[in-house]
Amino acid sequence: MSVLIFIDQTENHIKKSSFEVLSYGAQLAKQLGVAAEGLILGTVNDDLAALGKYGINKIHHVNQEALNHVDAQVYAKAIADAAAQTNASVVVFSHNPTGKAVASRVAVRLKAGLVAGAIALPDTTNGFVVKKSVFSGKAFANIAVQSAIKVISLNPNSFNIVVGEGVAEVSTMNLEVATSKVKITAVNKVSGEIPLTEADVVVSGGRGLKGPENWGILLDLAKVLGAATACSRPVGDAHWRPHHEHVGQTGVQIAPNLYIAIGISGAIQHLAGVNRSKVMVVINKDPEAPFFKAADYGIVGDAFEVVPKLTEAIKKLKANS
Repeated sequence: MSVLIFIDQTENHIKKSSFEVLSYGAQLAKQLGVAAEGLILGTVNDDLAALGKYGINKIHHVNQEALNHVDAQVYAKAIADAAAQTNASVVVFSHNPTGKAVASRVAVRLKAGLVAGAIALPDTTNGFVVKKSVFSGKAFANIAVQSAIKVISLNPNSFNIVVGEGVAEVSTMNLEVATSKVKITAVNKVSGEIPLTEADVVVSGGRGLKGPENWGILLDLAKVLGAATACSRPVGDAHWRPHHEHVGQTGVQIAPNLYIAIGISGAIQHLAGVNRSKVMVVINKDPEAPFFKAADYGIVGDAFEVVPKLTEAIKKLKANS
């Protein structure tokens, strides 16, 4: 028996979210008394053996170019076949775009119970019960899974990464890969930016910045923090910022360590996409803005005065450190 952890990669490099899933899967395997094994699909240039430091015993690598681009149906078959080969009792994914598309399909193929968006290790004292957030993070549910095989997708930034000194055994796994029915005709990539879903720090702006010509103060703060930039839906709809920067319930859902909201009132739809952030800081001149009720820290003030001063203070702090 084993816990099989899906290691997500893009452009031949392992995604940051996979490190959290590896730690989670390793801890789960230890809890269940079984082996922790990783699975990675496609061509990868990273040192796979080094992933053993996250507690993984073995890495199965299906090194086929056909798997370099995600096709949910092709991936689901490959992962389900790998789970069968490794006698996996639990398959773990990150609850990111790939995991959301693939985990449910794998669960169907394995006739497995699925918990999507888990936030903690299962309680195995009396069965197999997994805690997850529901209603856009407003409540929690404990899901009892009774199937022989379980599939879990872990909410990003909900489990601490544990790093040790182990080295994983890496082996090539031969699988019959299905022919993709999807034809990629073009790839439009945003370059030179930190992907929102992978960012530790996100600086986001709303209508309080009054127009795209004022976005420089936000970009300066993001640069000094090494942060990704984001925006509220009205900003994206008004084309002040690119649509891919829109975060919220109807945009990109993120979970950075630090989220700084500038000139954003904090509508419930926006909060639903960012409320898994470890720390939220709000800068708004309206003391009644709903966002202050959800924020860890708040500054009541004019963004055009506060943000440049904050940027300069961080620059001085870095220069003196």
